[in-house]
Amino acid sequence: MTESSAVEIEIATRRLTAALDALESAVERRRDADRDENELAIRIQALGADRSRLADELDGALVKARKLERTNREISDRLDSAIVTIRSVLDTGEDG
Repeated sequence: MTESSAVEIEIATRRLTAALDALESAVERRRDADRDENELAIRIQALGADRSRLADELDGALVKARKLERTNREISDRLDSAIVTIRSVLDTGEDG
């Protein structure tokens, strides 16, 4: 083997090593990107589940709020009726 051939082989070896290093780096970056995508997909799925749970809780809270409003109106109507009755009784007592 001539010195020129040895130099060419050395240069080719370095280029091959550099290409392999670049390929390894690219594979590692791709692996990291895939891992990031998987983590993002997991987070999105968790957010979707949280959203569904919160929507269910909100629906339940709205139903409870409506029920409380109805009960409040009923109590208010009963109090108004009781006040009218008490005033009527007091007015009748004052007349007698």
